[in-house]
Amino acid sequence: MKYFVVLLPMLDEEKSKQYRQDHLDYLAKKDAEGHVFAKGRFVDGFGGMVIYIAGDLAIAESIAKEDPYVVKGARTYEIHEWEMTTRAVLPE
Repeated sequence: MKYFVVLLPMLDEEKSKQYRQDHLDYLAKKDAEGHVFAKGRFVDGFGGMVIYIAGDLAIAESIAKEDPYVVKGARTYEIHEWEMTTRAVLPE
């Protein structure tokens, strides 16, 4: 499996608020399917980022395009394959 970073820049803040729960529910579903490595928002209001796990770019892109934020025009997306070279171990 490969990792794909999906940046979700803000297009419409009101739509983003309106469809937030749909977006979170979608990510929870994709996480349960084993497709989400990490996710979160940017504190500066830019939007957010999801790192998806998928077999190839086409699968990752289809997942990104089905995000309610993208479908409803709240956010756009930019996708890049990512090669993780180091994983940090955080203290407990």
